[in-house]
Amino acid sequence: MTQTTPQTVRLADYQPFTHLIQKVDLTFTLSPSATKVKARLALAPNPARPGHHALKLDGEGLRLLSCTVDGVDVAPKLSPTGLTLAARLLPKRPFILETVVEIAPEANTALTGLYMSRGMYCTQCEAEGFRRITFYPDRPDVMSRFKVRIESKLPILLSNGNPVRRGKASAVWSDPWPKPSYLFALVAGDLVSHSAKYTTKSGREVVLNIWVRRGDEDRCAYAMDSLIRSMRWDEEVYGREYDLNVFNIVAVDDFNMGAMENKGLNIFNSRYVLASPETATDEDFARIEAIIAHEYFHNWTGNRITCRDWFQLCLKEGLTVFRDQQFSGDMRSAAVRRIEDVMTLRARQFREDAGPLAHPVRPDSFVEINNFYTATVYEKGAEVIGMLKRLVGDDAYTRALDLYFDRHDGDAATIEDWLKVFEDATGRDLSQFKYWYTEAGTPKLHVTDHFADGVYTLTFEQENPATPGQPEKHPKVLPIAVGLLNPNGDEVVPTTVLEMTEARQSFRFEGLAAHPIPSILRGFSAAVVLDRDTPAAERAFLLAHDTDPFNRWEAGRALAKDVMRRMVTDAAEPAADWLDALAHLALDDTLDPAYRALALRLPGEDDMAQTLHGAGHVPDPDRIHAARRKMGDALAARLGPRLPRLIDDLADVGPFTPDAKAAGRRALRVAALGLLSRLDGGAAAEAAYAKANNMTEEIGALSALLDVGKGAAQLDLFQARWSADRNVMDKWFSLQIAHAAPADAARVTATLTDTAAFDWKNPNRFRSVIGALSANHAGFHHLSGASYRLVADWLLRLDPLNPQTAARVSTAFETWHRYDTTRQQIAKAELQRILAAPKLSRDLQEMIERMLGAA
Repeated sequence: MTQTTPQTVRLADYQPFTHLIQKVDLTFTLSPSATKVKARLALAPNPARPGHHALKLDGEGLRLLSCTVDGVDVAPKLSPTGLTLAARLLPKRPFILETVVEIAPEANTALTGLYMSRGMYCTQCEAEGFRRITFYPDRPDVMSRFKVRIESKLPILLSNGNPVRRGKASAVWSDPWPKPSYLFALVAGDLVSHSAKYTTKSGREVVLNIWVRRGDEDRCAYAMDSLIRSMRWDEEVYGREYDLNVFNIVAVDDFNMGAMENKGLNIFNSRYVLASPETATDEDFARIEAIIAHEYFHNWTGNRITCRDWFQLCLKEGLTVFRDQQFSGDMRSAAVRRIEDVMTLRARQFREDAGPLAHPVRPDSFVEINNFYTATVYEKGAEVIGMLKRLVGDDAYTRALDLYFDRHDGDAATIEDWLKVFEDATGRDLSQFKYWYTEAGTPKLHVTDHFADGVYTLTFEQENPATPGQPEKHPKVLPIAVGLLNPNGDEVVPTTVLEMTEARQSFRFEGLAAHPIPSILRGFSAAVVLDRDTPAAERAFLLAHDTDPFNRWEAGRALAKDVMRRMVTDAAEPAADWLDALAHLALDDTLDPAYRALALRLPGEDDMAQTLHGAGHVPDPDRIHAARRKMGDALAARLGPRLPRLIDDLADVGPFTPDAKAAGRRALRVAALGLLSRLDGGAAAEAAYAKANNMTEEIGALSALLDVGKGAAQLDLFQARWSADRNVMDKWFSLQIAHAAPADAARVTATLTDTAAFDWKNPNRFRSVIGALSANHAGFHHLSGASYRLVADWLLRLDPLNPQTAARVSTAFETWHRYDTTRQQIAKAELQRILAAPKLSRDLQEMIERMLGAA
């Protein structure tokens, strides 16, 4: 067991900082092993904290060279976590604190603070990385204006805000907008830019730059196009205009996160910037579009209005995810995007809510804030805002957001501030709705119905399960979107939002001529698990006739999961009615090809395990895997004669374009190719790989081959062609593990970790291998325990260098309690082995302790 007991931070203990910081001047003299950082802070006592207080500044891994107050040397008290100046050393009026520290960026393997990535200096300060740069109150409610001087002979020197001047070996940047330290950014390196200009709605010209390593500048066009569309959309939909003279994006190869919204200088994981038809799949293009938008939208929802403390993280992240989902829905198919968002929510957040890592959207305590950058904060946080928008309506939502921006511009706000804006704009009492923020868990919505004398009654009962630390829950406010269809398929009651506020509640629909077929939870209007005893015939009817695209897809999904459940638990065969219904949908040329491709995607194995566990079964990964493969084979046989023609009809006509229409056609083509490979042993996929002229079809064909046990030659060709491209090679690693047979998954992974190309210190490469193993459900949970041991070994190896990535990948173990006793014993032993390691980081320690709490 580790010898340290990390301190728990609690929301209830919040107090404003003792001092205000009116201005920050930073000077960086860059050196790989001995960077000097001079910080000049203009401070004043904070009226919100009366009295004469000591000054406590955060700092980690800093070598203090000097410290003065108003030019006079002082001797602070130093600790491993910061610096303290006794109150007697400080004036009771405004004063200037100057410190000079030395840091070693090239030795910073944690990739937080100031570090180096292949010769480039860059920063990552969210959540608490600025304390690794200089002594400072590293908390989001301390906001100040920053001026930064960078001294280096490197050609490109960037920081936040607007450029002030550029010398031969220096650059000065000034940010006119107050910001917390987590939004600070600095980049220095030998970079080139892909540039453009954007004229805002008010007529102001903004210079746009995407900075990349030499040789990558030809893969920035789509990211730039996405940025320009994001800026225009935010002006048109939210009335938000960009507020600086320049907007910079930098692509970095070594980055723990996807991207970071630092004011005016967004730093991106290079995989979410660089794209060409030859190197990026359609999914990559869509992610680039969404993440570029997400980080840009943070300029208002996160930067101009930030969060008071890290417990309010969902205030900026949930709202910005919701905004990027809206944007992507407008840019692409809204129906397809909604389905994809719900699939992500269920796969990541519902799983989180059902296990030991469950926590409220706004948690009330943490040990390491980096562990709360979770699906609950992001995806569920976005769903909560979507539910609020459905409850108040589009017009009221717009009024409330306008009031939010007007009232809180320049503030560090709270969830209470956010809800108060909606109460003031709409006159509603949202005290009950607040439970969505303060209580963990996914509600289960039980539904029964009754029809008599032309009156149809729907009765809902919500169940809010216990979660760690919260044994009892309150009823939630649920916006339940419902439509009613006649037996002939006509819609007799269009989509109506029912507002449920009680634990049990009934709603009546009168004047109906026949028993209607209900379409419940249209658009997935509430983040719940819907529990209704629905006959298969009714699901098939909705699959054929529902006017709501989400519920039409959901009906097919539910049919598929019911078929798979019976195959796993009762050894049933794939149902003919399901095969017929899905084949009919797949071949329906009137439907969006992207929608048809989603419909053909069978439920995931982890999703099925979660469903079985929720129904009281002990899921068997091997049986789930076998059932899913058998379902795929049956679907391929059902569609067999039509697949070659379908593939030919969907071939690209003309040059490659990454737009939604073309991407949807390729998605359906690749799905059909995967099914055909089950029938022809991969012959069509071999031909498709040989003539593929874009990464989507190259990866699609290779996946189809690997899925049927072929593809060794194509893997070699792929590696030979793309060995110099780190982002593409991540795909090469992941594909082999994703398609490995359950008994071989650990061996394949171990073999790949022995290759020279496995740079385990790079977060993308580590996730593409160790993360891919955890995503191979039957392989990770193989009864031998080999994968459990392998992942635990690598977490222990990575943790001393990069605790943040190790902690995030450790969530592979979060569902260990679902399975049989043998698997539980092996997984628990590995978790205990990790916890017993000496000098375990607080990041990983907190995650392991929480997961072991499921025992």
